[in-house]
Amino acid sequence: MYTKPLITPDRSGRLAVPIQDGARQVYWEYFGQGDREVVVMLNGVAMSTRGWYRNLPELQPAYDVLLYDYLGQGRSSQEDEPYGIDAFAGHLVRIMDTLGIERIHPVGVSYGGFIAAELGRLFGDRLHTLTLSGILLTRETQFQMYQDLSLKFYMAPDPAFEIYTHYMYEKIFGEAFASRLYGDRLERMRQGFYADYHGKEYCLVRLTEAQNPFFARIDADPDLYRGVRTPTLLLTGNQDRAIPTWQQAKLLEILPNARQIILPGSGHMTYMERPDLFWPAVRRLFEAKSVDWVIG
Repeated sequence: MYTKPLITPDRSGRLAVPIQDGARQVYWEYFGQGDREVVVMLNGVAMSTRGWYRNLPELQPAYDVLLYDYLGQGRSSQEDEPYGIDAFAGHLVRIMDTLGIERIHPVGVSYGGFIAAELGRLFGDRLHTLTLSGILLTRETQFQMYQDLSLKFYMAPDPAFEIYTHYMYEKIFGEAFASRLYGDRLERMRQGFYADYHGKEYCLVRLTEAQNPFFARIDADPDLYRGVRTPTLLLTGNQDRAIPTWQQAKLLEILPNARQIILPGSGHMTYMERPDLFWPAVRRLFEAKSVDWVIG
């Protein structure tokens, strides 16, 4: 009988984050021997490092891969306390220093894109390139309404969170991908998400609330990200209903060295829904370290 091979990192560890009453632990994994450029896949809000394992063949053996769990996720500390998107970016840079990594190619989809944007703003000298998908860098009322509704589900008594796990998948996938998953496969995904966070909904609350100071900084300084000079690729699903195409297109007006590629038939989860377009595009960016290249 065929047995799926066990995926294990070449190295793993925990970064100690000091706080007033002790320390918190940020878990990381490294795939590779340290002799190639490094790609960092940044988690979505309810992900953990293992969520990227199936995508490793898209990057290896050409690149080493670094993964880590934000506070509130996976094998990192999960205390019920405020988190910070800028802090998550800082944790990654400290992990890079621990591993002796000078520069990276960060790839951020959805929530991970906010951390990637902060890396561009705060640590641009540590980046080769920047890939963003499914985010916005402007204050949009519709997005705020979506966030407010999610928080109501997270904080309401049972069975509100279970109901949310049905709603969430309807929201984030495009039609073609949803139709392929609909039924048993989608139910297994939903049950996995429910099992990971039922009883720990406060982690999702804290991760979501971390977006508030992120957008408050944008309100205070709408030009905050105009200084990001890193070559930036924007990969946008044309069926994204969580962050619509017109909202993502505004990033082109903000980021001075950016290029957008629209992925037809994809919803919010571009790397899952159109891997045939997503991964070749990011590899081309990594190779060129520029947005001035021909598609195909």
